[in-house]
Amino acid sequence: MIDSDIEAIAAWLVECGLSGTSETELLDGFCERCNAAGLSLVRAITIIDTLHPIYEGRAFRWRNDGVEESAVIEYGRTTDGDTASDWYNSVFYHLLNSGHTELRRRLTDADPGDFSHLSKIRSEGVTDYIAFIHRFVGNGAIGDMDCLYSSWSTDHGEGFADAGLHALRRLLPSLALAIKCASLARIAGTLVQVYLGRDAGQRVLSGRIGRGTSDRINAVLWFSDLRGYTAITDTAAPDQIIPLLNDYGDAVISAIHEAGGDVLKLVGDGVLAIFKADDAADACRAALRAEGEMRRRMRDLNDRRRAEGRPVTQVYLGLHIGDVLYGNIGSDDRLDFTVVGPAVNEVSRIASMCRSVDRGVVLSSDFAAATPAPERGHLVSVGRYALRGVGRAQELFTLDPGLLR
Repeated sequence: MIDSDIEAIAAWLVECGLSGTSETELLDGFCERCNAAGLSLVRAITIIDTLHPIYEGRAFRWRNDGVEESAVIEYGRTTDGDTASDWYNSVFYHLLNSGHTELRRRLTDADPGDFSHLSKIRSEGVTDYIAFIHRFVGNGAIGDMDCLYSSWSTDHGEGFADAGLHALRRLLPSLALAIKCASLARIAGTLVQVYLGRDAGQRVLSGRIGRGTSDRINAVLWFSDLRGYTAITDTAAPDQIIPLLNDYGDAVISAIHEAGGDVLKLVGDGVLAIFKADDAADACRAALRAEGEMRRRMRDLNDRRRAEGRPVTQVYLGLHIGDVLYGNIGSDDRLDFTVVGPAVNEVSRIASMCRSVDRGVVLSSDFAAATPAPERGHLVSVGRYALRGVGRAQELFTLDPGLLR
């Protein structure tokens, strides 16, 4: 590979980094250009850690030997189980702890017994292998995302020539920077979705970050909390409280998301969510679908927790529909993207009525009126009530008890 080829590939990497090209497209394009310029590559992998509640990082793979494999692998914690064993015996772990920046093995010379993975690829025709670690220094690291790992393999009879190794050493810092840019954008999307919710997070990322920026929307409002939560926390062991909240939170939130809703706020055991649709009937139908899925998940969860001898509970749910302001509230340097307005206060009061009427779900008269057939036929009145802090009394509804068995 000559200098003009290296410069052309480096310029392409910069352009890709600026344009937001994905990690897989970066790796594919890089390998294809290297091969076209005379640097024979048969396999490549790049690995970068991330900030994610489930995954520790992502690996991106490329190969041109005709073998089909997933181009992206999302991996869990490398401190547990088989994943930990694989990690501690890897070339990359060796590089990370030795302080070295690269490791090369000519696989035609001898069986590389120090790393089992190299023995495997040697048997598959790889003749030369080199791995690199490019560290992100100081503030360039975010959490565990402190470097880019990469490895490169060839099946050329003479392995990597000096010119090819020189080209890789010159180009890989630019590739690392481009992949880091793509991964940072992905991390930003993950963080706002996890902490703000899917729709609110996307609105923030699109630039709606100014204090007071809001839209008036009509939405179904969901407010739920756990029955007897205070009593449970008073009697359960302290180390059981967080697992309890996680178990029941997962049942509620997963049901909301599966039905197309957006969770805006978690307050202790309480969940505030919205369902938006062009047609109010569709939003009501989605909320009721989420309620049914939540109830199914709760039954399975309670069966499991009882079998494990752990405390169980149920969810109280209020559903309402109305106009709200949806946007940023707070101070200049601490904002919350949520919904505000009388309807939000009203749905929390409706949820609190579950205890008074001894029902797991209570619906407002507005929600009942907007609910389409045949779902409306499953609603039954529980009477007319004055809600604390709400100026008007209203008839409240619940689901036909026969449907809840």
